[in-house]
Amino acid sequence: MATPYPFTAIVGQEEMKRALLATVVDPSLGGVLILGDRGTGKSTAVRGLAALLPPMRALADCRYGCDPRAGAARLCPECQAAGRHGRSRSALRPVPVVDLPLGATEDRVVGALDLERALSQGVKAFEPGLLARAHRGFLYIDEVNLLEDHLVDLLIDVAASGENVVEREGLSVRHPARFVLVGSGNPEEGELRPQLLDRFGLAVDVGTPKDIGQRIEVVRRREDYERDPEAFQQTWAAEQARLRRQLQGAQRRLAELAVSDEVLTLAAQLCLQLGTDGLRGEITLMRAARALAALEGAATVTPEHLRRMAAPALRHRLRRNPLDDAGSGVRVQRAVDELVPA
Repeated sequence: MATPYPFTAIVGQEEMKRALLATVVDPSLGGVLILGDRGTGKSTAVRGLAALLPPMRALADCRYGCDPRAGAARLCPECQAAGRHGRSRSALRPVPVVDLPLGATEDRVVGALDLERALSQGVKAFEPGLLARAHRGFLYIDEVNLLEDHLVDLLIDVAASGENVVEREGLSVRHPARFVLVGSGNPEEGELRPQLLDRFGLAVDVGTPKDIGQRIEVVRRREDYERDPEAFQQTWAAEQARLRRQLQGAQRRLAELAVSDEVLTLAAQLCLQLGTDGLRGEITLMRAARALAALEGAATVTPEHLRRMAAPALRHRLRRNPLDDAGSGVRVQRAVDELVPA
């Protein structure tokens, strides 16, 4: 819709909103996977996030939105060739939130030959795809568990390298493609491939509200929004602006927040007890706790921040336990209750 539903007007689903906001504060978290029932606000939250994000500064005339503060090696080939750098003309742009449709062709995703220029001018020029548009922003895939395998492989490569490489039809193009991957889906419709699951820093489960008051409030707000989207957005404008300022302050504070040995030890103990593979669990949990502390304006990262981010950081990293039929979120919570002081 032209007027997105305000992020701050979403009722409940606190874990989902917290995970999305933490990823805005620290994009290095690696993205968010949102799984749950239909009609629980998954896509509404992601699209509402786009209107909430503070603008970013980008080099003027750059098709990829290169960061003027980045070193030459992190600029696109066009900016490198033109000698653009930190003192070049720049402008504020909205942070991109790009939808990747399930039926998208590979050419549309990675980019391809610009046929119009090729036919009219005889020039081989590159037409950027969705990955280029998502650079420095968010790439959103609804029903991510239904994504075709060849696109999954492509996304895994680009997400790991931060670079999109296109070699076809006589073209050889490389350009930066660093984005936060956000996926949503219903687990009943199919499982996510483990290789792609591992690319998401945080994973949250959303469910249909059980509280009657919450259900009534969801319906009431949705009715108000559909009756007059502009007026509804104005009603929530002050809350949106407040949260936007909070995000900007958190982004500034993030680098100043150190994680104590106590919190790092608790994170390592949690991962050991849960049997997570590798060290990505500890790293993500530490970054998520720090992002939450920055968002809340805390002076230090505390065990409480760790406690609240443990489930989204670790639930999708657990091995199946045939002797324990509890869900992964329940297993994480049990370990948290045992190891992390309340």
